[in-house]
Amino acid sequence: MKSQLYRYPLMLLALVTLIAAAWAGLLRLGWPWPVLQPTLPLKHGPLMVAGFFGALIALERAVAVGKAWAYVSPLLSGIGGILVAFGMGGALGPLSMTLGSAGLVLIFASLLQKHRATYILIMMLGALALLVGNLLWLVGWPIYKIVVLWAGFLILTIVGERLELNRMVRQTGFSRGMFALSLVIFLAGLVTLLPAWAWGVRLTGLGMLGLGVWLLMFDIARRTVKQSGLTRFIAVCLLSGYVWLLVSGSIALFYGATPAGPIYDAMLHSIFLGFVFAMIFGHAPIIFPSVLGIDIEYRPSLYFPLILLHISLFVRIGGEMLGSSTARLWGGLFNVFAVMLYMLMIAPIGKRN
Repeated sequence: MKSQLYRYPLMLLALVTLIAAAWAGLLRLGWPWPVLQPTLPLKHGPLMVAGFFGALIALERAVAVGKAWAYVSPLLSGIGGILVAFGMGGALGPLSMTLGSAGLVLIFASLLQKHRATYILIMMLGALALLVGNLLWLVGWPIYKIVVLWAGFLILTIVGERLELNRMVRQTGFSRGMFALSLVIFLAGLVTLLPAWAWGVRLTGLGMLGLGVWLLMFDIARRTVKQSGLTRFIAVCLLSGYVWLLVSGSIALFYGATPAGPIYDAMLHSIFLGFVFAMIFGHAPIIFPSVLGIDIEYRPSLYFPLILLHISLFVRIGGEMLGSSTARLWGGLFNVFAVMLYMLMIAPIGKRN
């Protein structure tokens, strides 16, 4: 247990960044609450993706590497998130998060050197998407032009993890071909974003649709959802998240590139809230024990924040599309409440193993 204690401050940095990112998001929605520093609402996206998710995923993978140098990546991402959240250090915060993402690429490169596997390569490509997005943000590109790269980081990381966990499932030639085609289209979209943003968004949308359908058809969650307890809960989280990936992909393909407004919000939050946080809900009972050395005791009440997350996101996006600021505000507020409630529900029941 002593060897795991130093991971707690790194997890704390990530969670503080999550809280700051959530607060910034609520301010952007229009809740008239105190502003920690003037630019905080504009930093919602970088804090959530480059800060929180960058630090969390880097910490998880640093544990897998098992080397001291690997923990520099989550440390830099976490410190960068804190600096940006509190408006300190000027460009030092974005630079720190960018260096952290470069460290994550090195982590995956180390893992790939030890074990040459497709799923590790896919996750490394996701880390590269994060690094490129962070570099462009660092030099002043508008966030709306790079946010799909950040989304690509999370989508490729999750797809790679699911591919890793599906190794035990025998795949047909059709399923392998469908996965490869969807992945190539998605990667082509990410590459196209820089020279031709509008085409890149549509291509990534098409790739998301393909990957979402593949996950719904072939992921092992289709089988494990028939079991009980924690296994079923994880499967429900995953399958519900895949539906939101389809929603986001459909919006991106149909509407294309939009720099702001309800379509922009619906496309992004279908990914970051509906898809990614459903994955977080499902994977937390696996990640926390491996990273922090705690046991997570399953209980059926964990379904409540998951259901609340999906309902509130539906209300939020519905409010966006129908022009209802009330639905948008309250849907966003309960998005945050669902995430924080889940974190609180799993934290007290963790026990040291």
